[in-house]
Amino acid sequence: MFPMKLKMKSAAFLCLVFLILPASYADVSKRKDVNEFIDRMVKEHNFNKDDLIKTFKKVKTNPKIIEAITRPAEAKPWYQYRPIFLTEDRIRQGVKFWRKNAHHLQRAYETYGVAPEMIVAIIGVETKYGKYKGKYPVMNALTTLAFDYPKRASFFEKELEEFLLLAREEKVDPMKLKGSYAGAMGKPQFIASSYRHYAVDFNGDGKRDLLNSTVDAIGSVANYFAEHKWYKDEPVTEPAKVTGDKYKEIVEKGIKPELPLSKVLEAGVSIEERHSPSLDTALIELELENGKEYWVAFNNFYVISRYNRSELYAMAAYQLAQEIKRFRFVGPRKKSKK
Repeated sequence: MFPMKLKMKSAAFLCLVFLILPASYADVSKRKDVNEFIDRMVKEHNFNKDDLIKTFKKVKTNPKIIEAITRPAEAKPWYQYRPIFLTEDRIRQGVKFWRKNAHHLQRAYETYGVAPEMIVAIIGVETKYGKYKGKYPVMNALTTLAFDYPKRASFFEKELEEFLLLAREEKVDPMKLKGSYAGAMGKPQFIASSYRHYAVDFNGDGKRDLLNSTVDAIGSVANYFAEHKWYKDEPVTEPAKVTGDKYKEIVEKGIKPELPLSKVLEAGVSIEERHSPSLDTALIELELENGKEYWVAFNNFYVISRYNRSELYAMAAYQLAQEIKRFRFVGPRKKSKK
């Protein structure tokens, strides 16, 4: 038996411990919102309730995931964002990846119409060609975001639902899969809903394995683009010059191409390359360290942005693709002499 004073001190200490312990130590299976989710999965998808409870008992929510999602790289200005992805090493590794997988990339181009360099660039931006696929248990990440991040709770609750369905379909333990802080998985970093709807078995082994199969990753990225209406051999974007003030109204319309190119050119925008005046177009404004730069964006640019809904992401992926293509067929850019 402890003396009364020691008992009181011990109780106070334990209360303090529970107050400062991170959320990761709480048993989320006892939360009301989690139980409501479990009941819905049982009712709508015929999951076993006891199995789901056992799974959620193993889940550890992680405050660092909330921190990470509130400061994405896409919040940076273009002049800071671009250097993250347009590096000499990423370009060289992209050329190496292309050479190693040339047959499968060409087959993806013939099957889906997506240029090899674009597929390479996406995998390069997402995981540096499969080297960095994420360190967070996906179940932990999605549970954290679904129930502790109100700003996008409905989206991530839906992704948690899709993830559990995916794990059941692919016959894998949901607690063993790792990915990004947002729950994206594999070499091309597909979220669960994209994995279920757009992943393909491109190597013909009977599985859609984006975690380990480079060939499946190549085919799945190409299929994703094709399903989002990528137009084979059509332009993506062109650098532009602007004069006057009318162009500002077009920038404000956003990234989705809705105006014919002819109307955009009439608003004081000019480009060097000639394209059909009827092509649907948007105008992108990017922030430089001193000033702005402008790009006319076509349908295929918008398709890239469906992979990650950011014009910065789409531009970085496109420019990386062009640099990889240039390096492979022309050689590295010569460094300017100071």
